[in-house]
This record gives sequence, structure tokens and C-alpha cells, in this order.
Amino acid sequence: MKLAVVGTGYVGLVSGVCFAETGNEVVCVDIDEAKVADLKAGKIPIYEPGLELLFHRNLEQGRISFTTDLASAVKQSEIVFLALPTPPAEDGSADLSYVEGVARQLAGLIERYTIVVNKSTVPVGTAERVCDILSEHLPRDLFDVVSNPEFLREGVAVEDFLKPDRVVIGAWSERAAELMKRLYQPYVRQGNPILIMDPRSAEMTKYASNSYLAARISFMNEMANLCERVGADVNKVRLGMGSDSRIGKRFLFPGVGFGGSCFPKDVRALFKTAEENGYRFRILEAVIQVNERQKGALVRKIRKFYGEDLSGKCIAIWGLAFKPETDDIREAPALHTIDALLEAGASLRVYDPEAMDNVREKYGKALHYAQDSYDALLDADALAILTEWSAFRTPNFEVMKKLMREPAIFDGRNLYDPAFVKSKGFHYEGIGRR
Repeated sequence: MKLAVVGTGYVGLVSGVCFAETGNEVVCVDIDEAKVADLKAGKIPIYEPGLELLFHRNLEQGRISFTTDLASAVKQSEIVFLALPTPPAEDGSADLSYVEGVARQLAGLIERYTIVVNKSTVPVGTAERVCDILSEHLPRDLFDVVSNPEFLREGVAVEDFLKPDRVVIGAWSERAAELMKRLYQPYVRQGNPILIMDPRSAEMTKYASNSYLAARISFMNEMANLCERVGADVNKVRLGMGSDSRIGKRFLFPGVGFGGSCFPKDVRALFKTAEENGYRFRILEAVIQVNERQKGALVRKIRKFYGEDLSGKCIAIWGLAFKPETDDIREAPALHTIDALLEAGASLRVYDPEAMDNVREKYGKALHYAQDSYDALLDADALAILTEWSAFRTPNFEVMKKLMREPAIFDGRNLYDPAFVKSKGFHYEGIGRR
């Protein structure tokens, strides 16, 4: 099939490359001329495992191309995917200005039957809004609007796209549904379902999925906080819970809160949708409150140990991205920790395998950017672990102790066995552990 993907952000680029990988002809559109030039030259603006290989293969074989010319891309495509930003507004609702703006452009460009697909995470009713905009200038039989939410996890997005748990398609017409099913058939050969539903249900499915997972994380963070008070070990509690088939093992790891481009934004947007429809979604209200407080968990532990004033203290930070295998720092708990420690007077030595440039762009000279994880420990009074990168899991504790001014670890991801670390001469505090 001939496809256009409007927007070359995280979702758009991964989608475009993976569609091309199964033989489709894909043209990706972006208004950023410099970004398009880089993509044409083979430069990828994001870090995502597995993406670079597929990107270069499909670029070299001519199955994917990049342009700033929306008109030419639309005229040669059967399906146009909108992978556009939907940033949160001040009230928590999703900003649809990018989606609506491109929809107005499409209304003047579509000349033959075209499916317009909302790939972005958008509020319930957005498909109807796009349909209304197109209908102002186009006959209704010349287009269909479809909701096709993405379920990509940063760090494993390529695998998620090529082997999805499910594909959700919200369509009003059978014609559009059949074309979308044909497009996605190569990705579900093992039998995972393609679910056809109405667009409003498809839009809600994305928000419901992310909000439920966020709720699991916040629940476990609350359990961790209670475990600390009663003398239980949340890691053992997690294993006991996860062995129940009704609960499952995933998303039961406590820590310093969730971040990233999806969970915080989607939870707030769904809460706002409920509010706009006269319903107070109390569980989501609690999820938001718990997560905001949990981001300060390590700072509270550090200040309890050293005192409220951290002037003269040097804190090393391992992990800046909101999760491993990405360079994404959007709403990362590490940023909250950095801000709070700087405010308390501490100096910071930071390290992350991929997110250093993004953090440097944000903080400039306020931080010391280490060459590696051990360099970050030089003369540090404490180590704070914020992201569970694999490279941090089995460090040399003897080397660490020699480098640090004071051997203290505040582990926001529970990477280590407390008894073992303490046997190495460290003060150790995790989340929800005795």
C-alpha cells in the first residue's frame, strides 16, 4: 500500500519505518526542514533499539522517504496517518491544534478516496471532529476517518509494532475497516487479534489501557510506602502478588513514580474528559496525586539522612531518562529529583547511557556531566539511582566505595539486595524495603 505519515516524532517515525519493513511505500511528512534533511541523510533524531537497522534498510531500498511537501504526499497515498503532537494544555486536556490544523490542510488536498487515520493519542470524539473538518470541504464518500491508537513502549517499540498484542481499529465504514485489516495482517500472523470497533471506543481503549497501568504503578508505590512503615519488604510482597494469575507480574515494581510522554499526559487527559462529562474519576485523581508525591521519595530519604540543608554535599545520579532503553526525559522522575537537590544546595554529578545530551540542553552548566557511571561517583557523598539501566545492575562495589566520599546508596529502582550492599560497607535505602 501507499501510505503517508504526517509527523516524524517518536510514533510517526517508528510507524513509518515498520510499515515500510513489510513492503509498503511510505512517505513521512514534517514541517521541520532541518529534521527532514537529517532523515534523508540517514540521521535518526531519537534513540530506540532496533530502529536504526530497519530505518537504513528501508531508506536504501526506497520504501521510505521524507518530505516537507504535504500535498505531494497526500496525493500519492491511500491512507494518511496523523502522528502529531497532542501536548497537555494547562488544564490537563489534550491540545488538538496540530491535529485540527493538518485536518484543515487535508480538506484542500484530498482528490480521491483516502483514509485519514488518527494515530496520535487523542480524546474521545476526535475522529468525529476530524470528520467534521473534512466534511466542510469534501463529499463524505471521498474519505473515511479511522482511530488507530498506538501501544508502543519506548525501548521495545519496534518489537511492539512488528508483533503487537492487538491492533485496535475504530472505523464507521466497512470499507475502511477492511483496508486497515489488510494493512495490519502481516503483523498478526501468529494469531493476535485485530479488533474492529467504533472510533470512540478505540480512542477510549488507549486512555483506559495507559491509565490502568499507571494505576498499578501508583498502587505499588503506596504499598511500598506502607511496607516501610510496618517493616515488610515490598519486593517479596510483589512476588507474592504477581504469582496470582488474576493479577500478573507486570507493572508491579515500585519506584520513584512514572514519567514519559504517555502515562502522565494520558492519565490527566482522561481525568479531564471525565470532568468535562460531569464525572469525578476518583481513582485517577489519586493516581495523579500519588505519582507527584512519589517523585520526591529519594530526596526525602537523602534529606532525612543528611539534614534538610544539602549545601556542601555532592550527590551522584545514575539514570536520567524516564525508563531504560530510551533518551526520553519528558516528565522523568530524575528531573524532579535534580530540581529538588539543587534547591537544597547540593552539587550533582549525573550520568545516563543515552539521555545526557537532552539533560545538558535543559540544565546547562548547573550539573557536572560524567563520562561514565564510575566518573559520576568521584568524591560523591551519596548515589541516587533513578533509572534501571542494565549497566547499573552489577557494579563493582569495591571500586564504588573507593571513589565515593561517603558510601551511601539511595536506590529508587530497587536494583540491589539490601543485605549484600550493606555487607560491602554501604548505607543503603531502597523503596519499600526494610
